[in-house]
Amino acid sequence: QVQLVESGGGLVQPGGSLRLSCAASGRIFSINDMAWYRQAPGKQRELVAVITSGGNTNYGEPVKGRFTISRDNAKNTVYLQMNSLKPEDTAVYYCNADLVRVPSWGRESYWGQGTRVTVSS
Repeated sequence: QVQLVESGGGLVQPGGSLRLSCAASGRIFSINDMAWYRQAPGKQRELVAVITSGGNTNYGEPVKGRFTISRDNAKNTVYLQMNSLKPEDTAVYYCNADLVRVPSWGRESYWGQGTRVTVSS
């Protein structure tokens, strides 16, 4: 079955950087959009960034100018480069992929289990 596995989270000081990765595996025929969401304690899950199969990107307002989403289609992997991190960026970051799997052959949305990012001195 399809799995999304995130990595790269951890503790970083304000102003620092982290690079998150999310690799999709399983019987995947194709992947369309890939995205990063985040959820802080007591807050709703929010969109961080999304990237299409063609490389078009969109970002949530709080991270514009600081985060960059990218993907490696050969590896079915999406990345999130996070720079100039703020304490407000502290959250669990979730990977999401819109994909077609085998043998379903239908377009579905999958989530990773999340990776924790803590921005603190």
